Amino acid sequence: MYGSKGVGAFAGRRASAAVLGAALLMTACSSGDGGDGGSDKAAGAEITQQPKDANPFWVNPEGTAAQRMASLEEDGKKTEAERIRKIAEQPVAEWISPENPEEQARGFTEAADRAGRTALLVLYNIPHRDCGQYSQGGAADGNAYRAFVDGVAKGIGDRAATVILEPDAVLHLVDGCTPEQFHEERYDVLGGAIAELKSLKNTTVYLDAGNAGWGNPDQIHEPLKRAGIDRADGFSVNVSNYYSTEDSIAYGKQLSAKVGGKPFVIDTSRNGNGPYTGGDPDERWCNPPGRALGETPTTKTADPLVDAYLWVKRPGESDGECKGGPKAGEWWEDYAVDLAEAGD
Repeated sequence: MYGSKGVGAFAGRRASAAVLGAALLMTACSSGDGGDGGSDKAAGAEITQQPKDANPFWVNPEGTAAQRMASLEEDGKKTEAERIRKIAEQPVAEWISPENPEEQARGFTEAADRAGRTALLVLYNIPHRDCGQYSQGGAADGNAYRAFVDGVAKGIGDRAATVILEPDAVLHLVDGCTPEQFHEERYDVLGGAIAELKSLKNTTVYLDAGNAGWGNPDQIHEPLKRAGIDRADGFSVNVSNYYSTEDSIAYGKQLSAKVGGKPFVIDTSRNGNGPYTGGDPDERWCNPPGRALGETPTTKTADPLVDAYLWVKRPGESDGECKGGPKAGEWWEDYAVDLAEAGD
């Protein structure tokens, strides 16, 4: 995350062994019938899939929120458990970490396929990621990133997947955050990633395009074209941010008009109360108080240009070590409960 402009909160900071183990475990979960309108009960977690006609994305019955919900219930904390249930029952994106990307992508897409749903994945491993802020890191260089994408593509195979590609990667080319000497490499690897992922049979790709609060669509539409937006299915907005759905639609429609009418998806995971306007302006994006869950994920949206409302940022995971939060991507239960409670 860079100032108030970017995404922050890399969700793949948990130990690689734990990620891989969870991904492989999920392939063994009971899958239900995969019907168009039914709810598929998952073994052990009391979590069901959402009706497929409105929400085709996979709910992970072994996700962090589901596990915490079960733990709270066991501890007799019924009120807190019901708050967390509001998160656990919705499909949230799986952020693929750099270790064993093929195994992770395979585990998530196989589990989703068994449930008759589509896996929602995020690739957030671009070299020189996040400009040295809370989610700094990423692949060592272009070749390492290409190998990462190769692994993800092999793991997905012919199964259904929707991929959010590299939050902030194009934005940081525009706002001066990423040094000029890295620009050509970034354009090249983004274009290559789009081409490779789109060569798969059932994969949809949305290239990230910032949010309603960072600047003007005139600043980013040409960079998006250089990065390969023409070959992608569309773009994503508001990832890990808090701008309202109304403002995000307005921003997305302005940008769509400049990139050939491409549709877009909106991250509504935490935008129920809009952006935070207090405190240090440079860190208003980071674990802001008083926020709320936004619209639940669905493909039935308010505008024909909006393909879906998605929970790309995983509600309850920290943006970084600010305002008392843990490291980026780590579960913060008090914050998760507050998000759910504020959304009532």
